[in-house]
Amino acid sequence: MRIIGTGVDIVETRRIQDSLEKFGDRFLSRCFLPDEIAYCQGMKFPALHLAARFAAKEAISKAFGTGIGQQLGWKDMEIRKRESGEPYIAWHGKGVELARARGVTDSFVSLSHCQEYAVAQAVLVG
Repeated sequence: MRIIGTGVDIVETRRIQDSLEKFGDRFLSRCFLPDEIAYCQGMKFPALHLAARFAAKEAISKAFGTGIGQQLGWKDMEIRKRESGEPYIAWHGKGVELARARGVTDSFVSLSHCQEYAVAQAVLVG
């Protein structure tokens, strides 16, 4: 097993809150899948959890070295939570294709947030 890529990202939670206030559902549906939206909106402070997932998607795109764009879109990856509470990546669409093409056999993501910031790290292995 080898590390294919690593990525890290930090997001100001205020930036996500501002996007929610300004663009509402348009922002949500552009960046997140329905289960991610439902999970975050079920929390006391949704913007904190959305910011962590936003940072995770950026970190994943950095681990691939693609950024968010033609090769990997916002909704080609989903941040889910195991019963244990551990976050994990579920691949969709171009994410499935890119992971397969790069030889990704496993992936890891870690999330953290406080009132002002959310941070995420992603590691892709194969």
